[in-house]
Amino acid sequence: MAFLINYLTKVQFGENAVYELREEIRQLGVSKPLFITDKGLSNTNVMDVTISASKLNSAPIIFDGTPQNPNESAVEDALLFLRKNECDGIIAVGGGSSIDLAKGIALLATHPAPLRQYSAIEGGIEKIQSNILPLIAIPTTAGTGSEVGRASLITMRDKRKLGFISPFLIPSVAICDPALTLSLPPFLTAATGMDAVAHCVETFLSPKINPPADAIALDGLGYAFKNINKAVDDGRNLEARTQMMMAALEGALAFQKGLGAVHSLSHALGGYHELNLHHGTLNAIFMPTVLRFNKSHCKVKYEQIAQVMGLGSSVDLADEFNQLNRSLGLPTRLTELGVRKDMCDQVSKWAFDDHSTPTNPKPAKKKDFYNMLVETL
Repeated sequence: MAFLINYLTKVQFGENAVYELREEIRQLGVSKPLFITDKGLSNTNVMDVTISASKLNSAPIIFDGTPQNPNESAVEDALLFLRKNECDGIIAVGGGSSIDLAKGIALLATHPAPLRQYSAIEGGIEKIQSNILPLIAIPTTAGTGSEVGRASLITMRDKRKLGFISPFLIPSVAICDPALTLSLPPFLTAATGMDAVAHCVETFLSPKINPPADAIALDGLGYAFKNINKAVDDGRNLEARTQMMMAALEGALAFQKGLGAVHSLSHALGGYHELNLHHGTLNAIFMPTVLRFNKSHCKVKYEQIAQVMGLGSSVDLADEFNQLNRSLGLPTRLTELGVRKDMCDQVSKWAFDDHSTPTNPKPAKKKDFYNMLVETL
């Protein structure tokens, strides 16, 4: 049974929440939506259910060209497709990639190109205005929380993975139906789940003062730590899937206070098109290394994290997360993904410049990022 949450945006949450789609389309005044998804989902039961729930009066218009890491070219292609079909709204169905791509399209549908000028590190936050195309986000993974997040991560042609950040990029409505995640394979369940974990941990460790966000982050971490192995081991466990979806939602609701070096490194390395690296997997790999780096600045918060995870206050969190990665069957070294040492200098520069770096609890310089990369190879 679905229930309504109003926090930053409107969230329909729970089993069968997808059947609220028709009414949400009506309330937004959208008559011809464009569905944004990827080829892996376009011909699945998940997409069939979603289209059926929309109860459109005409054939659905679908763009299924979302790449694993959304990029500038895909935004431009989808925008042309939207304009050609005269669509007046967007329904994003998929993981964070489809939802982030949809945000980029919704932005450029009403704002002049080029896209890059709106990125955070280019000073573009203030350029993003409220007249964004209506967007309904329907996540099919429990990870990024992009369905309630204010950010979109898009890889540029020069391999820079840039963050576009604005409260106006938060989707108009999020429909979070855990039943849509039941067919997610074990590896993706683990990798996307660790993305949610990373959001909860990093936003809690952010030095910004925001007690409500801290409380939400810790609550989400508790849900995730208790359920991620259950969801990986038994994908049909709806209760575990529900708790993981709530963890992802809460992680994104909380990261309004900023993230940290885990995401700085993941964003930077994720821009390498030829490696096609999964964001959640990178977060999982970097977590132990970054926890070791930040330890001197986070003693009390590390104890709180350990308590939420049901561990003793004296545990080594870096070791605990490394063990968690192993139990989930995730890689623990960057070399397993094809990352080479000769990439580290460029990646460390991009990581230092990333919008997540200022809110890492321990100030990090370019050489610190380089050392963390080498340590994780």
